This record gives sequence, structure tokens and C-alpha cells, in this order.
Amino acid sequence: MQFLIDNFPLLWDAFLTTLSLSLLAGVLALVLGTLLAAFRVSPIPPLRGLSTFYVETFRNTPLTVVFFFIIFGLPQIDFAVGFFTGSVLAVGFYTAAFVCEAVRSGINAVSAGQAEASRAIGLTFGQSLREVVLPQAFRSVVPPLGNVWIAMVKNTSIAAGFAISELTASMQRLSNANAGELLLVLVAVVIGYMLITLPSAYAISRVERRVAILR
Repeated sequence: MQFLIDNFPLLWDAFLTTLSLSLLAGVLALVLGTLLAAFRVSPIPPLRGLSTFYVETFRNTPLTVVFFFIIFGLPQIDFAVGFFTGSVLAVGFYTAAFVCEAVRSGINAVSAGQAEASRAIGLTFGQSLREVVLPQAFRSVVPPLGNVWIAMVKNTSIAAGFAISELTASMQRLSNANAGELLLVLVAVVIGYMLITLPSAYAISRVERRVAILR
């Protein structure tokens, strides 16, 4: 335990880095993923094609490759970003593809009569989507979005290979310097991730129950 106490500042900083990376990437993924889902159900073919291309590209590309492209590839065209910013973009862009599919499934679950009724009262496609369809769609996609969030938090561990001192990087650093304390380091890192994912899972279940009551 003394070992963990002595290294608590390092582990705490790593935990905050993981939390910050997860929150920023999560917001980016939610906003971009929702926009992509709107494009996928749009009556405009180029928007549908663009969204489909994006989703299929990122869903079928390893996240590590996305990291390499953003952090090391973009500087080749004079568009350099910092390691932390690049990590947020990589995780956010990658996760947006999965958010898009989750939201799109929710949109498809909304009765077609809802959209027809909104058009009958003069709402445009955008207004109908924003004011009628999406609010109902989000109620049905709370569980899948929650799963995407938890998977994304664990995916932030890849940032350890790109000079980001998050939880996995701290584990590598401490275990290399203190091989005899490897088990303690692993337990501490697992607890760090669980401090993010378990409260998230609880909050998601509460929201899901609350939404179920409102239906």
C-alpha cells in the first residue's frame, strides 16, 4: 500500500487525464455522430453517401491507425495537432461512427406516422428531425449509447502509445520501474477505469428507467 500512496499523484494525474480525454471525446462523438445519423436519413443523396462513407470507413479501420493518421499523418500536410488534442480527435471521430449507427437505429424505431404528421403541419425535414423524431429516438438509444461510451473510455488506453500520460501509460511506467509491484499497479489502474465506467453504468441505468416511465 505504501507503494500506491507514494505514487498516488502520478495515478491521480493519469486518472484525470483519462477522464478529460473521455469527456471531450464523448462530447465530440455525440455531436458528430448525431449529425451523421441525421445525414444518413436525409432525403439528400450526397449527404447520405457522405455519412455512409464516413461510418463504413471508421468502423472498419483500427483505432490505432486513426491515431497514427491524425497525430503523425496530418503534420505531413502542415496540419499538426498536439498529442492530447490529437487523441481527443482520434477517439471522438472513431466513436462517432458507432454513435451514428446507434442514433440511426433509434430514428428508424420512431413510427413513420410521426414524421408524416410533422410534415402535414408544415415542418421541414430538419425541423421534424430536431423537434419530433430525435427526442423520441434518443429515448430508445440510451442503452446502446451507454455501451458505446463505456467502450470508448476503455479505448482511450490506446493514447498511452502516443505520449499521453493516462492510466494505461502510468501502469506501463510504474511496472517498468517497479516490476515487483506489478499486481498492485494493475489493481490500481483497473480501479481507476472502474471509477469512470461503474458510475457511468449506474447513471445510464437510471436514465433508462426514467425514460421508460416517460414513454
